[in-house]
Amino acid sequence: MIRVIFIGDIFAKPGRKALRRLLPEIKASFKPDFVIANGENAAHGAGITEEIADEILSCGVDLLTGGNHTFDKRQAWDFLDRKPFVLRPANFPTGTPGKGYAILDRRGIKIAVLNIQGRIDLAPLDSPFDVSLKLVDEISKDTKNIIVDFHAEATSEKRAIGFFLDGKVSAVLGTHTHIQTADETILPAGTAYITDVGMCGVEDSIIGLDKEVALKRFLTLLPWAFQPAEGKVIADFVVIDIEDSGRAVSIKRERWREP
Repeated sequence: MIRVIFIGDIFAKPGRKALRRLLPEIKASFKPDFVIANGENAAHGAGITEEIADEILSCGVDLLTGGNHTFDKRQAWDFLDRKPFVLRPANFPTGTPGKGYAILDRRGIKIAVLNIQGRIDLAPLDSPFDVSLKLVDEISKDTKNIIVDFHAEATSEKRAIGFFLDGKVSAVLGTHTHIQTADETILPAGTAYITDVGMCGVEDSIIGLDKEVALKRFLTLLPWAFQPAEGKVIADFVVIDIEDSGRAVSIKRERWREP
């Protein structure tokens, strides 16, 4: 049996603080074999830098996934090719820096992580259905243990990719909206699923942003600069148990709060 923890979008400095503060306790409680987190918002709420990626990985995260904000910081254009365990969505065009999946190996236990981005209300990338199916076939030659981070806006698209990959991967885990959903389940053919894992950031916020700044953006439609919220932090995550066959047997949704 393999146990995986997947942590929702790490939002800015408060999210990184939450990770440092809570991850040791989380790992002690659940004893995972692998810890994965989405890091596309780790640098001030939009993008990621090499220094921040190294900071997060040094906290005990084994691999970071990305999304539509991955390249918001120019530095990401240069360092992703050097970081095998910092991903960007696999359905970006050919020639984009970085890669869309990686295989982790610990004590002979292999698990693959595949990062895919949706297209509804996001950039018109290559079909997430076509790309994921092609890559899952490729990855399956090495391991049946496959975790998919599906970074997407629309719940319908997330549900669709979940059923599309059911039985082909161990888990389809939604990211991007930062709101943890209460629909974790094992799909009929053995794939763990949740529409959105949630976030790692300030609880008293609007998806990690300062409430007043976020409200100004809605009320005025002006592009006020992102301002991460301050305050007590939460860490949203799921715990997944996977059989040797690659089928998930359980998925549990968690939210831990800073004392």
